[in-house]
Amino acid sequence: MVLKKKKEIQVDAFLLDHHQVEKLQRFSKDEEQNLASLLLHCAQLRNGIQQIQCIKQIMPLVKQMDHSAADDPMVKACLDILGETYFSLGAKNPLKKVLESSLNGLPGHLMMSAVQSFVCCLGEELKTTDVYLYRKVLDNLASCMEDFSLGTVTSNVFWLNLLSTVLQFLQKSLLGIQEENRQNHGNRIVQTQLMHDLLIAIKVSMMLIQKLQENIQGSLWKHSESFVWRSMCSLLKSSTSFLMDATLLQTVQTTSGLAVILFTRAMYEPVEELPSLISDLLLGTVEHSGVPAWFLRNCGVLCTAQLPDSVRLFLCHGALAMLDWKNGSMGENGEKLLLDIAAVLLSLSSELKESSVATSLSRILAIWTNSALAALVSGSPDLKIKLNGNSDIIGKLLEYVYTHWDHPLDAIRHQTKLIFKNLLQIHQTTIAGSNGKSDPFFARLIKHLLSLDWHVKGKYASLGCLVDCVGTENILQLDRTIPVQILDVMSDQSLAPYASDLLETMFTNHKAHFTLSFQEGSWIDQWHNIWVSPLLEILCEGNHDQTTYIIDYYLPKLLKCNPGSLSYMIKILQASADANLGSSTTRGALGALMACLRTARAHGHLELSNIMSDGLVSTECIKQGLVHQHSQVCMDALGLLCETHRTTEIVSLEEMQLIQFFMMYNLNNQSPSVRQQIVSLLRKLFCRIQESSQVLYKLEQNKTKQELAENSTKMPPLRILQQYKDFMSSVCARLFEVLFPGSSHPTRFSALSILESIAEIFSVPKGQAQVFHLDQEIDSARVQTLIQCFASTFEEVKILAFRLLMKLRDVALNLQDSENLDLLFQAAIDLSTSTKPYDCVTASYLLNFLVYHKGLQHICLGKWLEHNPQMDENTSVSTVEKNTLAVIKLLLVNVEEEIFQAKKSLLQAAALFPMYGRVHCITGALQQLPFNNLTLVSEWKEMVSRLILMSYGLSAVVSPVVQSSSPEGLIPMDSDPESADRLQMILQEIQPQDTNDYFMQTKILKEHCKEESEKLADQRPMKNICMEMRGKDRQVCDVTAQMVLVCCWRSMKEVSLLLGTLCKLLPSQTTSEPSDGLITVEQVGKYF
Repeated sequence: MVLKKKKEIQVDAFLLDHHQVEKLQRFSKDEEQNLASLLLHCAQLRNGIQQIQCIKQIMPLVKQMDHSAADDPMVKACLDILGETYFSLGAKNPLKKVLESSLNGLPGHLMMSAVQSFVCCLGEELKTTDVYLYRKVLDNLASCMEDFSLGTVTSNVFWLNLLSTVLQFLQKSLLGIQEENRQNHGNRIVQTQLMHDLLIAIKVSMMLIQKLQENIQGSLWKHSESFVWRSMCSLLKSSTSFLMDATLLQTVQTTSGLAVILFTRAMYEPVEELPSLISDLLLGTVEHSGVPAWFLRNCGVLCTAQLPDSVRLFLCHGALAMLDWKNGSMGENGEKLLLDIAAVLLSLSSELKESSVATSLSRILAIWTNSALAALVSGSPDLKIKLNGNSDIIGKLLEYVYTHWDHPLDAIRHQTKLIFKNLLQIHQTTIAGSNGKSDPFFARLIKHLLSLDWHVKGKYASLGCLVDCVGTENILQLDRTIPVQILDVMSDQSLAPYASDLLETMFTNHKAHFTLSFQEGSWIDQWHNIWVSPLLEILCEGNHDQTTYIIDYYLPKLLKCNPGSLSYMIKILQASADANLGSSTTRGALGALMACLRTARAHGHLELSNIMSDGLVSTECIKQGLVHQHSQVCMDALGLLCETHRTTEIVSLEEMQLIQFFMMYNLNNQSPSVRQQIVSLLRKLFCRIQESSQVLYKLEQNKTKQELAENSTKMPPLRILQQYKDFMSSVCARLFEVLFPGSSHPTRFSALSILESIAEIFSVPKGQAQVFHLDQEIDSARVQTLIQCFASTFEEVKILAFRLLMKLRDVALNLQDSENLDLLFQAAIDLSTSTKPYDCVTASYLLNFLVYHKGLQHICLGKWLEHNPQMDENTSVSTVEKNTLAVIKLLLVNVEEEIFQAKKSLLQAAALFPMYGRVHCITGALQQLPFNNLTLVSEWKEMVSRLILMSYGLSAVVSPVVQSSSPEGLIPMDSDPESADRLQMILQEIQPQDTNDYFMQTKILKEHCKEESEKLADQRPMKNICMEMRGKDRQVCDVTAQMVLVCCWRSMKEVSLLLGTLCKLLPSQTTSEPSDGLITVEQVGKYF
C-alpha cells in the first residue's frame, strides 16, 4: 500500500489597515479580553493557521453578550471590520470558510446589526470598476448566496436595498469582460483568464435569478417598466450573445445555454407554452407572430431556421437541465419537447466528431435518459409507447451505444454505459406490471450481445447491465459455458478487468437468486460447479498470463462474494495435489492451491494457523510449494507466509521455520523479477514482526495477574519475542553465510537487499523497545564479508553493500583495527590506478566508507600527507569533511604526478597508471559532502581550483587520441612498415603532447623487433622499438591500441563527470565580491 504524501494546507493571513487597527485599539481593554482586543490580537498574527484558531474563539465570546450589546459601538465596529475582512479574503482561503462558520452562530439579537454591516460592505464592493477585479466581487456575491446563513439573510434584505445595484453590476461585468476579451484578441493567457471570469459571472447571474424567483413574487417585477425586467432582458441578451459566439470556451457556451433557458423560463408566460417555443427553436420552425416581442428583441438570432449544431446542442442541454421533467408539469408539450430533443441529439451525433463536443453530446444524451425516466413516472400512455424498447428512438439510441462503447475517450465510454443502463430501465418502466425476464426486447438484446466476439470491450458492461435486469440464470439458460468463455479471455490483460467485473456481477446475482429460491446450503454445489470449478481447472493447467490475471482480478472478488468457497477449493486441489504437482510451465494442483491460499489470507478470509492445525493443509505441502520448479508457485507459497490482512498478526513458529527452509534454496534465483518479489515479500514479513512485537511489548507491560491466569493456555509474549529474536538472528546468519567470496551475483543481490530491509525496518528511535538489533549481529568477519562485496564486478552489489555498511558504520568502523584499516586504505589507493575499469569503482566505494573513520588521517594518511594540527584543534569540523579533504588531496597529488608522466609517454600511462581511476574516486568522494554546510571553506576553494586545473591538464593530454579521426583511437604502431607509413599522416594531424619519440615516428610490433634491434644494437636499447613497458618491479607489459583508447576515453569521461559534479553540488560565486561560493562560471566555462 502506497501512502500519499499529505498535502500541506496554505492559509494566507489577513491584514487590517491602520484605520481599522486604530478603531479596534480604541475599544480594546488591557485588563480583560473583549471582542475588539480578540480581533486586534488575531490581526497581529502573521500565520493563517493561528488566525483560524483565534477566529474560532469569537463565537463563545459573543454568545456571552446580553441583548444590550446590539447597541454597543464596540460591537458595531467589530462587525463592520469582520464584514470588511470577509469580503477581502479570497474564495479559496480557508479563513473565509472558518469566518462563515463562526458568523453562522451569531445570536439573533446581533443578526440585524451584522446584516447592516454586510450590506454596507457589499455595496462598497459593487462599486468596483476594474475589469480584472470583477472576479473577486463575483466570488463574494456567490458566497453570499450559498450556504452562509448571514449571507442568506443579507440576500433577503438586499433584494430591496441592493437588488438594482447588483443587477447593474452583473450587466456591467458581463459586457465589460466581453469587451476586454475582444480587445485582447490573440493574447491567449489574458483571454483564458477573462473567459473564466465570464463563466463565473454567468453562473452568479443564474444563481441570482433563481434566488429572485424564490424571494420575490413575479407580479412585482414582470412588467416592462420594471428595472428588474429590463435587467433580465439585458442578461438574456448577453447570454444569447455568448451562446452564439464560437470563439469563447466551450464551457462558457454550455453555461450560456443553461442561462438562456433559465432566464426565458423565469420571464415567459404562459409557462405551459415554453416547451413549444424551445421545440421550435431546436427544429428551426419558429413563427415570429407567435413569439413575444421581448424575446425577439433579445434572442432574435435563435429564431432562425439554421442554428449552428453546437448551439442546438447547448440549448438541448439547457432544456434538459433547467426544465422540470417530473410530475408531468409540462403536459403534452413537455413530452413532445422530450422526443424532439432526442431526435436533435441523435442527428447531431453523426455530425459532431470533435472530441470535446462529442464528450458533451454523450453526457447530454445520458442526461436525456435520466429526464426520460423522470417523465415516464407520470407520463401519458402515448409517451410510454414512444419510449418502449421496440420504438424507433430507443433503437437509434442503442445504435449510438454500439457505435461508441469502445470509443477511445474514457468519458464517452462511461456515458455510453450509463445510457445503456438507463435505456433498460426506461423499457422496464414502460412494461411495468409484465414479466420483464421473458420480455422479447431483453431476449433479443441478450442474443445480440452474446453473438458478438468476446474481444469487444463494450460487450462486458452491457451484459452486466442486462444481468441486473433479467438475472444471471436467464442468461445461463441460453449458454452454460459463458463463465468458461469469459475466463478464457482473461489471458489478455486489456480485457481482464472488464471480464472480471462481468463475472463478479454474474456470480453475485446468481448467488442472490439461489439464496432466495432454494433452501440454505442446497444450492452451493451447483454454484461451485458453475463459478469455481472452471477457475480451478484453469489455475492448474492455464498459461502464465491467464492464471496471473485470474488470480489478480477474479479470485479476490469470488472469495469476497462467498468466503466459504475456500474450503471447497482446498478440498478439490488437495485431492489431486500429489498427482498433479505441475511443471516449470504450469502450476498444477499444488500451485493452484498456493495461489488460492495466498489470495485468501491476504484478503482476510483465512487464518493460516487454523487450517494447519485442522490438517487441511500440511507443512510438507507448503514446503513443496516453496521449492517448486515454477517460480510463481514459490512466490505464492512465500506470499502465503508473508502477506496477511493484519500487519500486527503474530508470526507463528511454523511460519518462521518455513521461511528458513525457503531461504536455504531460493536466494540464488536467476530471475530479477523473482528476486525483487522475494525481497518485497520478506520485507512485509519483517514489518509484521516489528509491528506485532510492539503490540507484544505493550501487552507485557500492561498485563495483570488476572490476565496472566486467563491467558495461561496461550504462549507468553516474552517467549514469542525470544522466538522473533532467534529467528532474525538465524536469518542474518544465513544471509551472511551466502556472501562468501565467489558467490553468484543473484545470491549476493538477494542477501544484501534482504539485509538492507532488516536494517531499515528494525531501526527505531532510542528509548523504544526493539525486538532485534542488526548491529548486535555484526562482528569483524561479517564487516569483512560486506567489504569484500565491493570487489564484485556488478555495481548494484557494490551499491547495496555500501548502503548497508553506511547503516551499520558506527559498529563496522569500531571493529577495524589500525592494521586492517591501513591495509584497506592501501588497497583502495592501489585499486584507484588499476588498468581494470571496475577496480576504480571498488576503490571509490571503499574510500567513501573509510572517510567516516575518525583515525583515518593518523593511521593511513600521515605517511603521505603533511599533518595539519590546526585542523585537529577545530572541533567544529566533521570527521567526514576532514577525511574527505585529505583523501582528495592525496588523490590529486598522485594524479597530478601521473599527468606529468603521461605528457612524456601516454603509452606508459595507459599500461601502468591510467589516470581515470583517481578522478573517479575524487568525484565519488565529493558526492558525499554537504557543500552548503562546510567549515573549511578556504581549503575547499583552493582544492576546487586545483581540481579544475587538473581536469584541464588531463583533458589536454588525452585529447589527441579522443579527437583523432582514427575509428579505434590512435596508437603509433603497426605490424609492417607499409602500414606504419600510413600512420604518419595521423601523427601530423593531431600533434600529440609526447616529448619523447613515441609519437614522433611510427613503431613496428614485436614480430619485427628482432630485425630492428640488430640494426640499432650499436645505437640505443630496444625499449622504444617494441611496444612493451616495464613497470616499477621491471615486469614487462604489452600495450595494445585498446588500452590506450580505454585510458583516454575514460579519462575524458571522468573529467566531464567531475566538472559536472562540481557545477551541480558546489555553491557558485556569481559576483566579484567575496562570498561562500566555491566555484565561478569563469573557472568551468573555459573547458566548455
